[in-house]
Order: sequence, then C-alpha cells, then structure tokens
Amino acid sequence: MKGFCERAVASKYSSKSSTESTDRGPSSVCSDSGSRDSKHDKASLWSNFFASAFSIFETHSESSITEKKEIHSRNNGWTEAVRKVVTGGSMRRIHERVLGSSRTGISSASDIWLLGVLYKVSQDESSGDAATNNGLRAFEQDFSSRILMTYRKGFDAIGDSKYTSDVNWGCMLRSSQMLVAQPLDEQYIEILHHFGDSEGSAFSIHNLLQAGKAYDLAAGSWVGPYAMCRSWETLVRCKREGTAFDNQPLPMAVYIVSGDEDGERGGAPVVCIQDASRHCLEFSRGRVDWTPILLLVPLVLGLEKVNPRYIPSLWATFTFPQSLGIMGGKPGASTYIIGVQDEKALYLDPHEVQPAINIRRDDLEADTLSYHCNVIRHIPLDSIDPSLAIGFYCRDRDDFDDFCFRASKLADGSNGAPLFTVTQSHNFPKPVNHSDVLDDSGGVQNDDSFVAPPISDADGSAHEDDWQLL
Repeated sequence: MKGFCERAVASKYSSKSSTESTDRGPSSVCSDSGSRDSKHDKASLWSNFFASAFSIFETHSESSITEKKEIHSRNNGWTEAVRKVVTGGSMRRIHERVLGSSRTGISSASDIWLLGVLYKVSQDESSGDAATNNGLRAFEQDFSSRILMTYRKGFDAIGDSKYTSDVNWGCMLRSSQMLVAQPLDEQYIEILHHFGDSEGSAFSIHNLLQAGKAYDLAAGSWVGPYAMCRSWETLVRCKREGTAFDNQPLPMAVYIVSGDEDGERGGAPVVCIQDASRHCLEFSRGRVDWTPILLLVPLVLGLEKVNPRYIPSLWATFTFPQSLGIMGGKPGASTYIIGVQDEKALYLDPHEVQPAINIRRDDLEADTLSYHCNVIRHIPLDSIDPSLAIGFYCRDRDDFDDFCFRASKLADGSNGAPLFTVTQSHNFPKPVNHSDVLDDSGGVQNDDSFVAPPISDADGSAHEDDWQLL
C-alpha cells in the first residue's frame, strides 16, 4: 500500500486543494521508548518547521498507476527542488542535529519492504547510484507519513462506563485502527475525523467497543486479534445498513478469512473466492459484482512464540502489493507491524499516551502532529506474539486475482505450514491444522478464556492488555 507521501504526487485534486492541505504532511517526531514524554515537546517546534516544508506539496489522495506517472512527470520541477532543499545537504544536517537520527538500528546494507513497497538501500551512501542512495531516505519519508494511532486520555466516557482513557488496555484497538486507516482513499483530514475519540466518529474506539459486545469487547479489557477482526466486520455492517451506498465511511467489503467450514478456528484459514465475491455483492447491495475488499486473517501460530516454520511466510506477506501489515507484535502489547528488513519487524507503537483530539472534517488547520512518528522501531520477527491478524486490501477484481495468485504460490512453497490457503469454492479438502506443524507438545486451546500471564513494563507495572490465545 502506498503511503501518503507517494499519494501526494498523484493527487487528483485541484491546485486550490493542494494549497488548502498545507498542514497535512507527515510531521510528528517521537522519541525512543522510555523517553517519549521528555523529548516530544522539545522536538515538536522543530518538527513543525521541517514538516511544513514537506506539507506544502502534500495532498492525500490516490490515483491509478498511469495517472501517477503522468502527474509525476508534470510536477517533477519545483516539488522535487523543494524536497531536495529540505531533505538534503545542510538542511538535513541541521534537522538531525536538533532532533537526532530517526533510525533505530535500521541497516543501510539490505532492502526494506514496507506494506508492499520495496526500498532498495545501499551500504555506502556516497556511491554513485543516486536512486539506491535515496532509498533509505524515501523509506523514512514513507514510514513517517503512515497514520499513527496511540493511547488517548481525556475523551468522553465510553458508553455507560467511567473510562475516559484507553491507557493500558486499548493497544489492540489502536493497532486495528492504524491498519484500517491505510487503505482509505479520502482527504487526509477526513480520514483522521473517522478515527476521532467520540461516538460521532465512525471508527472511534467508542463505536468499536459497542460493535464488539458480542465478542466480549468492553472498556478496560484487553481484546485478542480474532475478536478485533469480527468487531470491525460488525461495525462496518452496521454503518453500511444505516448509510447510503455512495456515502460509506469504509467504502469496501470486509472479509474475515477464517478456518475450515466445520470450525472457524480449527485449521489454517481459507480464502474462498466464492465467499469474497459474495461479500462484495452484499456490500454493493447487488449493484455490482465486485468492489474493493479488505481481508483480515486472524491467526494463532504457536503457543509462547511463533513456530519458526511460519516466519518465512510472514516475512513474504510484506512483499504483496496488497499488504496492510500485521496487528500484533510484542507479547503482551499489541503494535502495528508495517515492514520488514532482514530478521527485523518494523512497527508503529500505540503505547504513547496523548491528549484526546477530535478533528472536524472541515478543519484544514488542525494540528496533526500526534498522528505521525518518524522513529523507526523494530523487534525480531521471530519474537512477535503468535496471536496476530494479517490485513490485505484489494482495490478491484484484478488486484484480488493477483493477491490469490501470490497467496497460492506462498502456500505451495510453505513446506506444509501455510499461513492460509486459497480455494475457488467450499468443495475443498480439510485444510492444514496449525497445531499439526507446531513443535510444542499438544494443540492450541480454542477457549477464549485462556489469558497469558501479565507482562510487566520496565518500571515493574503489569500490563492490563494481556494477549488471549485464540
């Protein structure tokens, strides 16, 4: 999936819209773990300065590949000149002296995949290959343009509860919001409005919790990936039924890819093309045969850790053009994994506590600093929690067919340990059960009541957002 920086080059909107979107660019600079609050205020003033230089040519929309090439060639003049001034030479050195380098262990010797986009980087940035040398810089711009959702405090109480903050329990909710925000093709401010912290925002945690009551979602309680995926399915269905077709806040079908037809979590999930087509038809209310579609694949890939046999396939999903990354990450604390480099999983972290903010859809001057971060955090891919959910977005039927081709090829090369499989219809043999390929003794419990032991922070306090083994 393309980031907002790249979408800006292919803007469909008028020059007036481009001028109005001055404050929309990627801007927020977060500090490393353990020192966020102390450094954030000092960095904000400077990050505003550097971000504003980028944001003058940022309008957040997406066009076809052809449009991108044509518009890029026409607008390659002053836009690229400004970008070079801001990102290169003395200006960049000042930026790094004031804020410090945003890289935290990112290698300049191997390529990076970020949600289906390959960034080729070079070990020697002084070499003559300008395109390769700029790969790491382009990656950093893309990473910082991705929408970040974090803990918030001070919002209106959730339902009948007294909770006015999601600190220590809402990280999976925030991770899911980040994943869903990526495929939305709307004005930047409009997207942020959808994820405000109030019942008036379509995809707020208030509304997600309400939609997820059937899956035991409740304010103050942590939720697992499977229940989170089902809650999104329910919320989108409710919004669809109460909104005109042409005015859907999430203009796509939602398909939860689950296990075999005899038991949703008894085996490897199966992407059924027939089911996907049905979801699209239902979403369009019978108007068209196919629509954009969001696929969410909840998985349990081990007991205490991911079985090593799944790691190559997990890594490979980030090379899919349809990739939306992974809800999951650290054991006991959900993150949003959006890229890989070598054995590292690169992620956005929702665990920073920030004041609640509700952005009006017409507020083009809104402060959006808190929705972005340029600190690139990572963990070993083989150390992520085995309970997770993978997301994919297919914009049309051709894109879905391409996804199915890639997914089938990935399953065929998985040595008997596929993440999920693909079939045309429900007339298929019983799929591989993930417990059949585990090194651990015994199978995975299917009881949602099983909860992993609390994991403590560095200060000794235990997380309330413990993982459930689904």
